Amino acid sequence: MSIRDYKHFIGGRNVDGVGTDSIERVSPANGQTVARYARGTTGDIDLAIEAARTAFDEGPWPRMSGMDRANILHAWADRLRENKDRLVRIEVEEVGKPIRFARGDIDGAIGLIRYAASLALQMSGSAYTNLGENKTAMIMREPAGVVALITPWNFPALIVAQKAPFALAAGCTVVLKPAEFTSGSAFEMAASAFEAGVPAGVFNVVSGQGATIGDHLTSHPGIDFVSFTGSTRTGHRVVSNTGRNLVKSSVELGGKSANIVFEDADLDAAIDGALMGVFFNNGECCISGSRLLVQSSIADEFVKKVVERSSRVKVGDPFDEATDVGALIDDQHLAKVAAFVKSGIDEGAELVLGGGIAAGTGGHFHEATIFDRVDPTMTIFREEIFGPVLSVTRFDSVADAIRLANDTIYGLANYVWSRNINTVMTVAKQLRSGLVQANTVIDGAPQLPLAGVKGSGFGNEMGQAGFEEFTQLKTLLIHTGPRTPIFGI
Repeated sequence: MSIRDYKHFIGGRNVDGVGTDSIERVSPANGQTVARYARGTTGDIDLAIEAARTAFDEGPWPRMSGMDRANILHAWADRLRENKDRLVRIEVEEVGKPIRFARGDIDGAIGLIRYAASLALQMSGSAYTNLGENKTAMIMREPAGVVALITPWNFPALIVAQKAPFALAAGCTVVLKPAEFTSGSAFEMAASAFEAGVPAGVFNVVSGQGATIGDHLTSHPGIDFVSFTGSTRTGHRVVSNTGRNLVKSSVELGGKSANIVFEDADLDAAIDGALMGVFFNNGECCISGSRLLVQSSIADEFVKKVVERSSRVKVGDPFDEATDVGALIDDQHLAKVAAFVKSGIDEGAELVLGGGIAAGTGGHFHEATIFDRVDPTMTIFREEIFGPVLSVTRFDSVADAIRLANDTIYGLANYVWSRNINTVMTVAKQLRSGLVQANTVIDGAPQLPLAGVKGSGFGNEMGQAGFEEFTQLKTLLIHTGPRTPIFGI
């Protein structure tokens, strides 16, 4: 297995870091080294911001027509399509996710770039012509400036694509800090963007640890906007840093989504949705439906079928096309998931499937795990586990389901399963989350924004709203004709 070596990508070039240290990434599936990234310093961040600032203040990118930017973004998507197999391999090796889901991530990233390209053609404002015969006003939408993007380790390519192409479509320049575990995709994507015609300095990538360079990036006075996806704990720090400089930020944080199944649902579809909701991407997904709420009248039989289906979930080699759940990101995270499972047992939940670390695999694998009769006071009901662990709680009425779903500090996503449109609409309107999906789970399209409430953050990813996060408004008021004197008459 060849090892990929990456330097920082600054000003259109691969550059050595200010320091000489590197980060070695071992595959979570087998412990073999797959990549080395330069370990960034605050000095590297300074260089990247300087390159992005020069590109924004003096370069062609913010001054291009929307059509020119759109054409370059489409060319970028074409290059990623040509390199899809390489990107898929990087995702599998660095993240540990099953290859069939990695393919979906790259396809999704390409789709996001193409959608963002379409928005470059639609960056528009408005005008007021009713201010009197001598006044006209225009509300102009402009790029926010130099933006900092910080992305997590669970969807390295996909979440870069939820941010970077939208920023670029708006005319911004970018400094990206990917997660230190999974930086390969970000470097590949930035280099491909440059090859497709994105000018030097417009898209820069610096790898390294958040405590060192992430803090410096989000508190740097040269940054105009910060878009962050990651943990709620780190999100608080990002908002604190940006607040000191009065810099706007958008933060998409943790979640503890409820997957609510009513007695009138298509139960076969809901069973499949229950498995998809918790085992997709190894359970390492901020919108995982990890709290399965089932109406009491169907709960016994429904849970029995979910357990039976889940017992056939294949945990193992992420390069195996038949694998459903791959390796967790590292040994510390595996231990954290195992600790949550132990807490479920200790607090009295009924373990009905799995519960252990998969033995003899040589990697960081955890069994597909299900707890039944989980009380809302239990840790596994309340905390984001970020692994293949499902908790089942029963409810009697619509009001009970809504109360249980909202009983969390988070508010990112929720799911509802019912054939009754009245039930779907009633529940959806009362769920406190930025995303609600009915009769589907972990679904979506580039046009649809994702936004959190409560402890899941604020701001938008994707869609028109996500694009507008990377813009700001300017009001231009024009007076024509003679001006009526006011002073010194």
